[in-house]
Amino acid sequence: MPEKLQSPKGTHDVLPADAAPRLAVERVARKVLEGAGYRRVETPTFEATELFARGVGASTDIVQKEMFTFEDGGGRSITLRPEGTAPVARAYLQHGMHKLPQPVKLWYLSSFFRNERAQAGRFRQFWQIGAEAIGSAEPVVDAESIVLLHTVLTELGVQDLHLRLGSLGTPQTRADYREKLVAHLRANEDRLSEEVRGRIDLNPLRAFDADHPGTREVMRTAPLLMDELAAEDAEHFAEVRAHLDAAGVPYDLDPTLVRGLDYYARTVFEFTSGALGAQSAVGGGGRYDGLIEQLGGPATPGTGWAAGIERILLSAGHRPEPEPVLDLYVAIDGEERDLRVTGFRLAQRARAAGLNAQLELAGRSMKGQLKQAARSGARYVAVVRSEEIGLKDMESGEQHPVTGGVDAVVHDVLRGGTL
Repeated sequence: MPEKLQSPKGTHDVLPADAAPRLAVERVARKVLEGAGYRRVETPTFEATELFARGVGASTDIVQKEMFTFEDGGGRSITLRPEGTAPVARAYLQHGMHKLPQPVKLWYLSSFFRNERAQAGRFRQFWQIGAEAIGSAEPVVDAESIVLLHTVLTELGVQDLHLRLGSLGTPQTRADYREKLVAHLRANEDRLSEEVRGRIDLNPLRAFDADHPGTREVMRTAPLLMDELAAEDAEHFAEVRAHLDAAGVPYDLDPTLVRGLDYYARTVFEFTSGALGAQSAVGGGGRYDGLIEQLGGPATPGTGWAAGIERILLSAGHRPEPEPVLDLYVAIDGEERDLRVTGFRLAQRARAAGLNAQLELAGRSMKGQLKQAARSGARYVAVVRSEEIGLKDMESGEQHPVTGGVDAVVHDVLRGGTL
C-alpha cells in the first residue's frame, strides 16, 4: 500500500471546524475597515521577484533567506508573495490609482509564503489581513491606521494586547544615524553574534532584534534613532501620538522598534499579545513614503499594516462561532426513484426560497435519517413518502401532513411550520 501523503512541513490544513473563527476575523475586518472607507483588493499569489528585491529591500531577511523563488516557463524569476504592501503598491501604480481622490484606502485578506522555521502560529504558508492608505503624508493617517488595527484586534478578543510605537525618521535621518550605529557596532564587534557581525554594513538596524546575550548587551548602550529625529519628523511623531491619545489607545514608546522591512520611514508600530509567549507579535506596520518611488513611480506617501490570522486566533483564545441554522432536512421514506426526485426538488425549492436545506445523501434508514437531522441541528424534517410529505418540528416533536406538494412544504417552513 502506498505511504500516506501529508501536507508539506510548515503548512497546515484549514478544516471545517477551523473555518468559523476564521470567518469571524474576516467579518470583523470587513466591518471595521469598510466602515472607515477601505475597499477590498487582492493581488496575484506570485509576483516578479524584482518587486520584493526593490520594494522590501535586498538586505532584509525576507529577500535574502525566506522567499520561495523560481523561474517560470519563459525564464522569468517569480516569487510567491511574502508580504502584502509591495504588491498593493505595485497595483496602485500599475492601475493609475493616483488619479483617484487621495488617499486611496485598500484592504486585503490573502495567503503569503515565507521559508522560515515553523512554530506555533507561524507557518510557511500563512494568512494575513492588511490595510494600506496611499497618497497622504498627514500624521492623522498613521493614527487612524493604528486605531483601526487596534479596533479589529480588540473586537476579536485578542488577550493582553500591547502597542509598541516608534519613529524611524526620514531616509536621510536614518542614513546619518546609520553611520553612528555602524561605528558603535564596529567598536564592540568582538562581543556581537556572528550573524550580526556579518551584516553590520548591510543592515545594522536589525541588531536591535538579536537574541544573542552579548549583542543585547552591546545594544543597551547603542545610539537611538529617535534621539536623532529632525524637527519635522519629531513634530510628525508628536501629532501621531496626540491623535492616539485622543482616541484613548494606550501605547509604549519603543526607540528600538525597527521592523524587518526596508521601506518603512517615520511611524512604525507593532501590536503584541502576552498570550503568545516569546513570539508575541500579532500585527504591525508603519509609514512607507518612499516605496512607490522605489518601484518606479512618483514620490507618493503611504502607510499600512498587516496582522496574521493564525496569530490572532491563537491570542484570542477559543471563541466558538455558531453554526449556520439548518432550516429543513429532507428525508426519503422509501426506495422509489420518484420519491428521491421529489425530495431533490423540495431541497432545491427550499434553497431558492432562502432556506438552509440539506438532503439525505447516504441511503440511511428512516431512523438513521432522523438521527442525522438531529445531529445537524435541523429545525424541521420533511419526510417524503409515496402518499404524502410529512413535516416534523424537531423541537416539539409534532408532525403533520402537508397537502399541496413541495411548494406547500416550503411555505409552511417559512411561516414557522404551523398548521
